[in-house]
Amino acid sequence: MIKHALSVTREADFAAWYQSVIAEADMAEESGVRGCMVIRPWGYGIWERIQRLLDDRIKATGHENCYFPVFIPLSYFEQEAAHVEGFAKEMAVVTHHRLIADGKGGLVPDPEAKLEEPLVVRPTSETVIGHAFARWVQSWRDLPVLINQWANVVRWEMRTRMFLRTAEFLWQEGHTAHASAAEAREETLRMLEVYRDFAESDLALPVVAGEKPENERFPGAVATYSIEAMMQDGKALQAGTSHFLGTNFASAQNIRFQNNAGELELANTTSWGVSTRTIGALIMVHGDDDGMRVPPRVAPWQVVIVPMLRDSPEDEALVAYCRELQQALARRSAFGEPLRALLDLKPVKSTTKRWGWVKKGAPLVIEVGGRDMAAGAVSVIRRDRLYRADGKLDSVGTARDAFAAEAPALLETIQRALYDEAAARLRAGITPAADWAAVEAHFSADARNPGWLEVQWARPTGAALEAVVEKLKALKLTLRNAPSDQAPADGICVFTGAAAAERVLVGRAY
Repeated sequence: MIKHALSVTREADFAAWYQSVIAEADMAEESGVRGCMVIRPWGYGIWERIQRLLDDRIKATGHENCYFPVFIPLSYFEQEAAHVEGFAKEMAVVTHHRLIADGKGGLVPDPEAKLEEPLVVRPTSETVIGHAFARWVQSWRDLPVLINQWANVVRWEMRTRMFLRTAEFLWQEGHTAHASAAEAREETLRMLEVYRDFAESDLALPVVAGEKPENERFPGAVATYSIEAMMQDGKALQAGTSHFLGTNFASAQNIRFQNNAGELELANTTSWGVSTRTIGALIMVHGDDDGMRVPPRVAPWQVVIVPMLRDSPEDEALVAYCRELQQALARRSAFGEPLRALLDLKPVKSTTKRWGWVKKGAPLVIEVGGRDMAAGAVSVIRRDRLYRADGKLDSVGTARDAFAAEAPALLETIQRALYDEAAARLRAGITPAADWAAVEAHFSADARNPGWLEVQWARPTGAALEAVVEKLKALKLTLRNAPSDQAPADGICVFTGAAAAERVLVGRAY
């Protein structure tokens, strides 16, 4: 029987397993503020890789980075009614700029330091960036405006979970302004495709891209699109969104331009974002009962070399032997970048270090002992397949120089293997349902991992849509998205009995 590195398994308690991975892999920890986390170096290293790869993709589409203040005047939000209504319950607000002693050993806001206007701590930046666009855009020659910022945002969530739903999180948010609705819609879908390809190519995260139903739209948007990923427990996680805002924000913020005929028009705007939630997705899609399995493209260290030091005279030679391997790997290229290899010389027991890197999910863990050195070899542990059929650790002896030459291809193999495993799970986890009775039966109370259903959908609106949402809520279900690559609808809506316009995914979600 395999003795796993974690004390709790996915099968026994998926939620507890998720928290265990974060703790045991040194990903993040509580900060002392409810819903806020300290992201530790390994977790932040993964975010840095996400930033680097996604930033390159964003800039390749013509966008430039900038930065806007974390404090936004409340009046900016009040100009867009649907937007403020959508975020009102999550807004953190600053009302004073100074504290004074209360005479009892504590501090209270100074009544003399009340702000003339409350400031919202940034939950998203459409409003403040819209005001900037109104200053920047005067003529059709000023368009399009294509910007992005990497920032933190605050949404005062009531039920928090590390990486998935926190009061403060990190993200990028893109914002653009265009001369026509057609151009803005094209931008919205272009960035959705950037997210889809990034998730699948860099995160080894298979997703379904599509349009969100009306009730799931971003507050103030005309249309919202998402990429949806399936976790190992069958629940959905929204891994990125792209919004076509039409002229709603432009009208509220007076983003107007003179067209080439000399007439004033409202600009059409978009916004789109991906956050540290993607790290939660990596854990729940790729993790196993020994911890993380980090796709090589986003691993801070792709190869970790662990010399089996014995406090003996040969330790110095063993370290030199391992350093030569590290240097040889650093001269190699993996995925078009220099290969990232770490020589772990921390004064910790070698087996402890091995299991520490297994729990962190380093793609390749290389152990080197005295006998390996004498044979010109190393012992290679692939994190994507940790055990042999007999349950023993799958540590493969390989010539050192041969391993250095083969490491880039091996990392590509691991990246592909993680994607293929998750893609097979996603395909198997989506099943069709012909009517509401089938939906109820599929998501019955004893269904352990029901995955998602694909159902015929008539796009109801108003009261009819509200009735659908209530029916789904009773089963703890939500509408995810209408897949972009779906087959044509050919039946009746499972919720309303009307002729279906498309197919939509239904499932439980984080």
